[in-house]
Amino acid sequence: MLAVHFGAGNIGRGFIGQLLSKAGYEVVFVDVNTALVDELNRRKMYQVQLATAGNPQSVVEGVRAIHGQDMEAVAAAIASADLVTTAVGPNVLGPISGAIAAGIEKRLADNPQPLNVIACENMIGGSAKLKEHVFARLAEPLQAKAEQLIGFPNAAVDRIVPIQQHEDKLLVTVEPFFEWVVDRSQMVGEVPQIEGITYVDDLAPYIERKLFTVNTGHAVIAYMGYQLGMTTIDQAMQNEKVAKAARGALQETGALLTAKYGFDAQAHGQYIEKILGRFANPLLSDDVVRVGRSPLRKLSRHDRLVGPALECMDRGIRPEHLGMAIAAALLFDYPQDEEAARIQSDLKLYGWEYALHNCTGIPAGHPLEEVVRRQARLMQEWTSTK
Repeated sequence: MLAVHFGAGNIGRGFIGQLLSKAGYEVVFVDVNTALVDELNRRKMYQVQLATAGNPQSVVEGVRAIHGQDMEAVAAAIASADLVTTAVGPNVLGPISGAIAAGIEKRLADNPQPLNVIACENMIGGSAKLKEHVFARLAEPLQAKAEQLIGFPNAAVDRIVPIQQHEDKLLVTVEPFFEWVVDRSQMVGEVPQIEGITYVDDLAPYIERKLFTVNTGHAVIAYMGYQLGMTTIDQAMQNEKVAKAARGALQETGALLTAKYGFDAQAHGQYIEKILGRFANPLLSDDVVRVGRSPLRKLSRHDRLVGPALECMDRGIRPEHLGMAIAAALLFDYPQDEEAARIQSDLKLYGWEYALHNCTGIPAGHPLEEVVRRQARLMQEWTSTK
């Protein structure tokens, strides 16, 4: 069996690639990092280390790589693949769609077997978005054929990868916990048996549980920690104000999720505590500026902060801690981040009201507006005495 995986980075190697290899696939990584591609092809293996006591390691074998600019080789691999996956980041789905479209076109001409393409990204509807990009590159007759033979099942993935500091460029450290949930109803052909994947018929509850717990919590800690002068996530979790804000935000999203999807409140409370424990793990240390990067994306209308905050307001849940995190994200002034610099420029040139609406999509006059403003004032009091 052959799996083509786009993205030979830490998540690609330490999570998706490892599970696919364990399931018996030959894993072909596609990446534009020449050094990684060359090293994978030289060794045909790499090691994955767990961020836990003793740092146990396992070996992933039966792997190789193709440079992403070698479109012909990538297309040929897709044409004969049993599965295609990605872990490249939401903004890279568009750039890789040309190679995937070329592979699908070649496959449809030579191989009648169905194929599933799963985008394993930190976003809602990643595979659906990838499908849009790919189909835009296919002629209409091929689109009709692809609708029948090529599936793009959405997925929810969760695994924390800490900052990597290894001499071995292929060694990757990951946390023991992971979750990979795939929408079975959107798949074509036979469902692949891969230990570690949970197949469900309705992915929405699992996507939002992950996004509004893991991603929301991570963002709250990063932005609050930055405002209070913390440098790493685990360090920020040691601060009483940050820990309280994170737990409060996840209790707000938890109330939303249990009301919306019928999750068991006690079980979800345990899930929240498990997530907070992961963030506090010093072996998973990550920089707050890295976790907080691209604040415009993370402040967008349907993402991890504004999305649940607006839904909370609709259901009568006061999102005070989420409002605080939104304010902290708007005040995230890390100069090396282009999106942060853009927000700060808007604040300086056009004022708070413009930046709040333009960067978050919160409608003018919406009651969440006042929550964020009030929390921003409180935060400025905090930071003046930190």
